[in-house]
Amino acid sequence: MNLARLDLNLLVTLDALLQQRSVTRAADQVGLSQPAVSAQLARLRRHFHDELLTRVGNQYRLTPLAAQLAERVRVALSGVERVFAADPVFDPAAATREFSMVVSDYSIVVLGAQIAALLAAEAPGCRLRLTANTPRQIDMVDQVLVNTDLLLMPHGFLEGLSYRDVYSDEWVCLVSADNDDVGAELTVGQLQTMPWVLTYHGTTASTPAARQMRMLGIEPHVQVVTETFLTVPVLIAGTKRVALFQRLLAETIPQDLGVRSLPCPFAAGPLLEAMWWHPIHDDDPEHRYLRDVVDRAAAGLRT
Repeated sequence: MNLARLDLNLLVTLDALLQQRSVTRAADQVGLSQPAVSAQLARLRRHFHDELLTRVGNQYRLTPLAAQLAERVRVALSGVERVFAADPVFDPAAATREFSMVVSDYSIVVLGAQIAALLAAEAPGCRLRLTANTPRQIDMVDQVLVNTDLLLMPHGFLEGLSYRDVYSDEWVCLVSADNDDVGAELTVGQLQTMPWVLTYHGTTASTPAARQMRMLGIEPHVQVVTETFLTVPVLIAGTKRVALFQRLLAETIPQDLGVRSLPCPFAAGPLLEAMWWHPIHDDDPEHRYLRDVVDRAAAGLRT
């Protein structure tokens, strides 16, 4: 396609139309008259050979093609904004941009406050957006990281991306404080018979420690699956269940919650947390600054 023949301003109007599903509201969003936006919608319909918006009663709905385009348009516009907002020198004190990171609730508890504090002190005009990761985002990580600055995630899930190691952690086993079946130590035999709480249980979403456990022939009896680490302790307390849990996160659990952590009875391997980003951001001064902030925020975890 010859981009020189396209009016890329139509991307802005298309994005507004897909968000607002209304010519009037889209016109207000982009600062154009309603007839001008109607004319641009007509051009977009001719280009895509699709109505994009169809009237159903008093409302407009997205056509199937328009629904597919919504996320692509957002990513495309974000890329265009990054290109034209680029500056050879980045001054955090004068910056007014938003930094975005995809993280787990584990990463937020362990590192979120430190990152936010550094940004507040050094780049007070900037905003930090923390978005929860999901298995779907990991499956389409190349697209996600075009539109997101950083992803915090342990090794074992991603490849082909730029990264920097941040800190290391280790796995422990979490059991209820009143579970009389478990003494000061767990055995592999107990892990094979106890009911489990697993996080991110799926083909591509299982934690590296859980995969290692299966490679050793330990097939857990999965009773509960959750996609947030912070919900694990309440799903353990007062039960006979067991779960794999990060040591740094286990240290933040209040004593009165009624759980305790024990060493893993198998070689779970270290948990090496890293920040990952798309290679197109390697030399971006703003991005380099954010990576440095995360690195400094994690310094206390490496001592």
